[in-house]
Amino acid sequence: MDATRQQDQRRGDGGGDRYGVLLYYKYAEVPDAAALAAFYEAHCRSLALVGRVRVGPDGVNATLGGRMMALEKHIAEMSSNTLFEGTDFKLASCEDPVDERVARECGFTSLSVRVVKELVTLCSNPMSAPPEISSAGRHLSAAEFHSVLQNVAGTTLDAVASAEKNEVVVVDARNVYETRIGKFNVPNVETLDPEIRQYSDLPSWVDEHTEKLRGKSILMYCTGGIRCEMASAYIRSKGEGFENVFQLYGGIQRYLEQFPDGGYFEGKNFVFDHSHCRMLVLVCPTCQVKCCTDSEQLKKLRILCLHGFRQNASNFKGRTSALAKKLKHIAVLIFVDAPHELSFVYQPIQSHCSDKPSPPSATPKRKFAWLIAPNSRCNTEQDWKAADAPFDPLQYQQQTEGFEESYAYLENAISEMGSFDRILGFSQGAAMAASFCRQQQRTCGAPKFRFGMFCSGYPAPVGNFNGEPIKLPSLHCFGNGEGHDRQIANRASAELAGLFQQDFCSLVEHDMGHIIPTRSPYIDQIKDFLSSFL
Repeated sequence: MDATRQQDQRRGDGGGDRYGVLLYYKYAEVPDAAALAAFYEAHCRSLALVGRVRVGPDGVNATLGGRMMALEKHIAEMSSNTLFEGTDFKLASCEDPVDERVARECGFTSLSVRVVKELVTLCSNPMSAPPEISSAGRHLSAAEFHSVLQNVAGTTLDAVASAEKNEVVVVDARNVYETRIGKFNVPNVETLDPEIRQYSDLPSWVDEHTEKLRGKSILMYCTGGIRCEMASAYIRSKGEGFENVFQLYGGIQRYLEQFPDGGYFEGKNFVFDHSHCRMLVLVCPTCQVKCCTDSEQLKKLRILCLHGFRQNASNFKGRTSALAKKLKHIAVLIFVDAPHELSFVYQPIQSHCSDKPSPPSATPKRKFAWLIAPNSRCNTEQDWKAADAPFDPLQYQQQTEGFEESYAYLENAISEMGSFDRILGFSQGAAMAASFCRQQQRTCGAPKFRFGMFCSGYPAPVGNFNGEPIKLPSLHCFGNGEGHDRQIANRASAELAGLFQQDFCSLVEHDMGHIIPTRSPYIDQIKDFLSSFL
């Protein structure tokens, strides 16, 4: 929202027929989240309110739209509930949506009330405990926040003064598509923009920049305040040197109300309703067409893909081209060759006219493996060799060597190519991916990926899978056992799935062969799983 357009959008401004937007959140223990959600559903519909309400065991987060009179009735009703004591209800009048398409894009044509596990997800690993909200940084009013910025290390903050005027740094807790269009800019005050794609990336950024934050007086801000609650608690949980953390109460919304000329905030405030800026990054407000695709690119997941036995990165990329096309708005697939190069082998076909059938005439393409059988040798020749025996569908059970080399190879590849959101493996690649995550958990305490996808996989016959489960959200996609996958049995893939933390393990069983399915309903399940991590 433009700083200059906040002036006439204060609480209560305008008549009851004017449209308004209400934002508020409350961290509190909710005894019965389902019952409270049911109340919201009935109450908001009775007032013809639209928008989004999230109810969790740790509180409520709401963004609602409707007529000002109806929103004021809602505020009165919620204020009468002791659960919402001290809640900052941010109500602003605004014009009706530009058109129905804009309203639909923002989700402001209907009411959505959902029960969630937590109001905001700070950590990408759902098995990691969130910081205690009681440890959140001290709230600063808009006037206090402005005063500290104005004086750099002024005495507005008792904690700052007692710390002998520690250096002040400002941290923006929002996503990059929000910070690009507006942020605080104060001379002589360092402002740190994490440039994160999603809120759950913030802890990693904090971990990587602890020395920039240690011993400083940290001023945090976000749109309405809710993200700073958890983020400030996370920083303070680091202990000594991280005590002086403060957050802008009411967020940028309240600051712009206090300083309608913008104060130290330059640009626009990205809000998640139709009022002004929800569409700013997506469409031009005048011509209503897309301005750019930067935000779409930023949201994509980077996925490291491991091919199967006797394949290569190029071959696997070709085989998954349909999958990549279906996921083009969600993910970018990045392929690597395995380190063990294999001999060129063909199955002889006996004929009546020759006792020694000729090898294929085509120039062989290099094939690789993550795991190999004992006494296997890397390919040193460029000639075809006849197989000693018919194809054995259980050959993967004999591939017990090569893991250490493949593990080190992947560690180096990840270091060179940058971090990945997840890992995807197919067949032997899935076995390797699971073993890689298990080894990371043993040596580092947890896998480095946010989640994994394992297709037609099996437990690799290397090491020992006994012990605690692999603590990684996972999706396992494999044949349903009706004989279409002639290489990896259903029970082997199910056994691999059983090695993962079951609370965060999803299964997609299909009626197709030794492939990754790309038709409905299977691709829809894959998309839903991936989208939950955006």
